[in-house]
Amino acid sequence: MIDVKQGPDLAYIASLVRVRAAAGVLFFDSDGRVLVVHPTYKDEWEIPGGSLEPDESPFMACEREVKEELGFSPRLGGLLCVDWVPPAPPWDGGLMFLFDGGTLTAEEIRGIRLRPQELDRFEFVAPSALGELLVPRLARRIMACLEVRGVGGAVYLEDGHACV
Repeated sequence: MIDVKQGPDLAYIASLVRVRAAAGVLFFDSDGRVLVVHPTYKDEWEIPGGSLEPDESPFMACEREVKEELGFSPRLGGLLCVDWVPPAPPWDGGLMFLFDGGTLTAEEIRGIRLRPQELDRFEFVAPSALGELLVPRLARRIMACLEVRGVGGAVYLEDGHACV
């Protein structure tokens, strides 16, 4: 609500829902396997990407995170999905964006340089094995992206499940 004479209603603005946001990317090898990375600070495997910083778009965050984590500037393709993740204290609800990074060449794969403070290894995993390696929500998110990849458009998910 903006009253042109008074300016924005700061109490109203302060009452709006705030969400965290993160962006990741799906990279593939020539066999169609998905690149996953292992963080040094937790047991679960992830995909390249991370949280948005202030004033950063999901696309910009994804580019920055990949450069930091893998040591190269990605050529990101289109958006594959947006996934609403419900709150799980201490975490607020969030919006997770996943972009298509395409198929990496053998040379690009050899050029991956992990940031040792964050990641200790990477692997390319067959889509059928993702459920064994990733947390269920992320595995569902990736599988939903694989269904729309190459078809065009993106999918909207809630907690990794299609809802439309």
